[in-house]
Amino acid sequence: MTEASETKKRDYVAAPTPYEAVEKPPRARVDDAVEEAPRETMARKRDYLEGFLQKKPENVPAGEPGGEIYEAVVAALKEIYDPEIPVNIYDLGLIYGVEVDGEGGVVVTMTLTTPHCPVAETMPGEVELRAASVPGVRDAEVNLVWDPPWGPEKMTDEARLELGML
Repeated sequence: MTEASETKKRDYVAAPTPYEAVEKPPRARVDDAVEEAPRETMARKRDYLEGFLQKKPENVPAGEPGGEIYEAVVAALKEIYDPEIPVNIYDLGLIYGVEVDGEGGVVVTMTLTTPHCPVAETMPGEVELRAASVPGVRDAEVNLVWDPPWGPEKMTDEARLELGML
């Protein structure tokens, strides 16, 4: 062996093979867990948002979002399901707006997934019937619009989860 090749041999250190005796750390077991009392700083404190989030808004007109009639109309619309997609039309994003005037008149602005939707003739009528059946609603009208066009981005997270898109 030449002196140059000996120098090259000494310049590196070979990594140990996986079969060499390397001591593995012990595995953790549930029985080995130490029971500790939670520290005072770690104790669960009452969530200050709990009551705030469950409280209904005060002094909201019945026709405004959060108002009694408005929320009842939205709940009625959430009972209407698209026959091809197992999601209600509100969460599907087909309802663009709900307007309630002071006399109990409701105007629902909506679209359909496509103009050639099989329920294009019956869905607006069903929406009008459901909205008009809410107590406190004098009459209901449905405006069917195509602009802006419906797209999957209009769906709520709940609808996306139901359809496996999240």
